[in-house]
Amino acid sequence: MRFKKLVSIILIVMLLGVNIIGCSKKSDNVNNNKDVYTVSMITDVAGVNDHSFNQSAWEGLQRAEKELGVKVKYLESKQDADFTTNVETLVDEGTDLIIGVGSKLAPTIEQAAKDYPEQKFVIVDETYENIPENVEAILFKAEQSAFLVGLIASKMTKTNNVGFIGGIDMSVINTFKYGYMAGVKTGNANCNIQSQYANSFTDQAKGKAIANQMISSGVDTIFIAGGDVGTGAIEAIKESNKYAIGVDRDQSDLAPDNVLTSAIKRVDVGVYETVKNFIEGNFKGGSEIVYGLKEGAVGISDTTSNLVPKDIIDYVNEEAKKLESGEIVVPKTEEEYNKFIKNI
Repeated sequence: MRFKKLVSIILIVMLLGVNIIGCSKKSDNVNNNKDVYTVSMITDVAGVNDHSFNQSAWEGLQRAEKELGVKVKYLESKQDADFTTNVETLVDEGTDLIIGVGSKLAPTIEQAAKDYPEQKFVIVDETYENIPENVEAILFKAEQSAFLVGLIASKMTKTNNVGFIGGIDMSVINTFKYGYMAGVKTGNANCNIQSQYANSFTDQAKGKAIANQMISSGVDTIFIAGGDVGTGAIEAIKESNKYAIGVDRDQSDLAPDNVLTSAIKRVDVGVYETVKNFIEGNFKGGSEIVYGLKEGAVGISDTTSNLVPKDIIDYVNEEAKKLESGEIVVPKTEEEYNKFIKNI
């Protein structure tokens, strides 16, 4: 009798063991084979509807949702203090890939990478001297597209006086500034260039005021790289019937009769390709990926032909070939620019 009870107990234990092992294996499979990945982006203070950088990044995520089946969302940052809070929110939600849009988020993403070593991050438009192993950096040769629109400005100005309005004096904006100035001087060495920073990416009124000031001093073509500051500047340019040059994405919709062209930076392409690589298991943590003319990620907008004559576009396309071949290396800093113009 005791023997039969002992056998029964042993059989029960064995069956329980099989069930426990089976359950644990099922759980492992769920963790290792995700059906749907979640990818979220954090905007800088300009917001997702800035008609520029953040909006382009969000368009890239929306494409990823449609074509790759990932679940996407964004969190807007109203002020710099929101960066860390937004990262923590997405980590708590179990987000698979967190994308910080813009160089202002770089310090936050770098710290978060240390605090959450198992979390995967992407920083757009910035890099680090030592890129964390769980961070991939996306960069763009924005100086190339800025150079091309500078060529257009130099050929379209009637007053021989053009301008540049930047958001904040920082490396990513200076890349646009000096690339643009190099293009202007290449196309017209005698053209005068005025430049000013708004110290903001959101102050439309400041952008409008700076543009009006430049226009009153004879400027008739202005390139703006400053998020929503550009919205205000383009409004002033439209009211004065002068020329504007947009940035990051085609901004001709803001003033079809006044936006000559836009210095395209296909943030949407960079974001989409990064998400695609991630879900395919090709996340390149600890490295940076650079997109330029060769990759079709920078250039001028398709609507350029609406206001710019064909002979000028042909000239710009010929110069673009020199950029692709390396015959022309566009400056990104003041020091590089000063050296560049000495050889013109």
